[in-house]
Amino acid sequence: MTRAAKNRLRKGAADLVIRVPAMLVRRVPLRLSAMLLAGSALAPPAAAQAQHTADDTDKTSGVLQTTRTDKGAIIVTADRFVPDGAITASKTTAPLIETPQSVSVISRDQIDLLNFIDVQQAVRYTAGVAGENYGPDLRFDFLRVRGFIPVQYIDGVQAPVSDTIDNVGLDLYGFEAVDILKGSASTLYGSTPPGGIYNLTSRRPSSQLGGEIQVKYGTDDFKQAAGTITGELTPGISARLTGLYRDRDSQTDFVTARRAYVAPAVSFEIGPDTKVTALGYYQWDRVEGDTNGFLPAAGVLFDNPVGRVRRSVNLGEPDYNFYRREQWGAGYELTHQFSSALRFTQNLRWTDYSEYQQVIYAGSLGADNRTVSRFNFPSRDDTQQFTVDNRLDASFATGDIEHRVLVGLDFRNYREQSAFGFGFASDIDLFDPVYSTAPIAVPAFGDNFTDIRLKQYGLYAQDQMKLGGFILTLSGRQDWTRITDYRIGFEGRDKQDKFTWRAGATYVTEAGVAPYLSYSTSFLTNVGSTFAGERFAPSEGKQWEVGIKYDARGLSDDVKLFATAAVFHIKQDNPLLTDPNNVFFDIQTGRVVSKGIELEAVARFYQKLSVNASYSYTDAKITRSDFAPEVGARLEATPRHKASLFVDYTQDLGALAGFGGGAGVRHLSSSPGVIPSTIGGELYSSPAVTLFDATLHYDLPGWRFAINGSNMFDKRYAGRCNGPTGCFFAQARQVIGTVTKQF
Repeated sequence: MTRAAKNRLRKGAADLVIRVPAMLVRRVPLRLSAMLLAGSALAPPAAAQAQHTADDTDKTSGVLQTTRTDKGAIIVTADRFVPDGAITASKTTAPLIETPQSVSVISRDQIDLLNFIDVQQAVRYTAGVAGENYGPDLRFDFLRVRGFIPVQYIDGVQAPVSDTIDNVGLDLYGFEAVDILKGSASTLYGSTPPGGIYNLTSRRPSSQLGGEIQVKYGTDDFKQAAGTITGELTPGISARLTGLYRDRDSQTDFVTARRAYVAPAVSFEIGPDTKVTALGYYQWDRVEGDTNGFLPAAGVLFDNPVGRVRRSVNLGEPDYNFYRREQWGAGYELTHQFSSALRFTQNLRWTDYSEYQQVIYAGSLGADNRTVSRFNFPSRDDTQQFTVDNRLDASFATGDIEHRVLVGLDFRNYREQSAFGFGFASDIDLFDPVYSTAPIAVPAFGDNFTDIRLKQYGLYAQDQMKLGGFILTLSGRQDWTRITDYRIGFEGRDKQDKFTWRAGATYVTEAGVAPYLSYSTSFLTNVGSTFAGERFAPSEGKQWEVGIKYDARGLSDDVKLFATAAVFHIKQDNPLLTDPNNVFFDIQTGRVVSKGIELEAVARFYQKLSVNASYSYTDAKITRSDFAPEVGARLEATPRHKASLFVDYTQDLGALAGFGGGAGVRHLSSSPGVIPSTIGGELYSSPAVTLFDATLHYDLPGWRFAINGSNMFDKRYAGRCNGPTGCFFAQARQVIGTVTKQF
């Protein structure tokens, strides 16, 4: 569901109350777009940490390693290609197979082999997760998990996200893994959507000297230089420095993007039982000429009588449009081992996030099917956040029952201020755009769109009880949330408190087969009020999940495999849905249901053959609403069917030793771009599509040469259409060559 918000805009003597989209220009509510088309004078466009043990700190962050044997064989080792643990699901080091919930881990080995550039690409072969639904966005990672927008975490604590920022767009190169916890996560993480969360785990220091230097070049003049180095500075102190610079064009004409990223990390061993790892990052982004979409459906989604719309067409103003973002984060992870049975962990981070953009974009298509009216929309968003998570992890036994007890307290203090302006721009020809040569004035900013502080405290506890192969997991959490909206003074103060819980059971056989069952509840904080002034209550979720996992522990050590099958049913009450009597406001009288099946397997055989396979069926829709057309409507950007398979093989002997290649296929069924609106208008759905990917690579000790291609047959299709002029082309064929030197 699209996150809802409200704001008052003033134009002249008029005072019009409307719903405003998030500061991501992409998300344009259909009812707002329709109002623009009708001639309204005012309107804007629209965690799961990878498991690490003490031994892991002596490895080089899971990168592919190549060695030559005495017999001349080339062996490419990918120890972490197949995951076995993820702290997110339980905030302990319990193996994935013992967790009564579906968790997907996209490791650094997988990222490097398939040459994923961002998180949107990284989920291409993951069940139940849809990405890239706004095409190849150069700024953000747009995801849907089981039909819902997931909350982003970084190193186990929430990123500075809110009603206006879904994710902060940190570069994937800086991280060891992307972990996706599917389903309810509130019992450990507080306010989260019922579909799940995802976490990025930063590259950590190692005591062994190692690293890499990497360069990339490819389609759309894609140029990137990156590197990471780690090692021991002095006994007890290890460090890592990771950096990246990217300069690229886009499949959209006259669009360029630059990014600089640096992430230092230092580990201090304070005695044999205490360790502190300081983690920081800084990222700077600048995108010039960007719209990357907002194209008419006539010519993109269906035929235009005038002709075919070029995939590269830019309907903005290349010399005016730009996006600028600067962000940093600094914190640490502290661990102290009181004994072999009692451990304390603290994760803490300060963050600062600032973005500004000005964009002229398409508003409507004229009766001649080629003249496009346009709007001018500048915006800014500034956030600051402090987060800390403290937890004690204790192991003990009561008779024959082994206990793993977790008790924690976390806190989040979030501050955000955002604003925007709005104006009209000149028309442009869809098939022969001519851009302005005169300076374009930036519309004045109105009152703050958001001006809030959110404080959230959470107290949680969990007990994992084990008797033989049977594991019972019980957890509960109480959250206290305080929200202050400074735009409306004392009346803007709100509190939303909620208790959530989870119960799950798993039985792990000696062969590594583990059936499981779980039930969990969740809640999602909602900021704002109804037309009548009633403050929103939290949305509440409930989930049943039944599944089975397999880790191939009974097979040869040369066979690594992790497979999961899951059936789930999610019910969310009190979502924010359209008020049929006041279309720019929301009400909480509805219900959303998401149910489905997910199958996923990741395997590596004899350090030569790798397989990623998945299938998911997701039926996510509104089942209750005061607005009749919404009942039965599917959630946007969520295909019912998603199937994918990628197979890669590396020859280890003979004249072709070190050479390898792989091929993949992805199928997505059609998906709606928007849910029905009280303003009316046609509903738009992206078509079903089948895409093919491929890779060729050559590995030598210390070197890797690779060419990766996606959408190899250059399939042209709409990634999403959310209105008559709200269409976005999906990623065209992209081919990127990579040279990596390891040391």
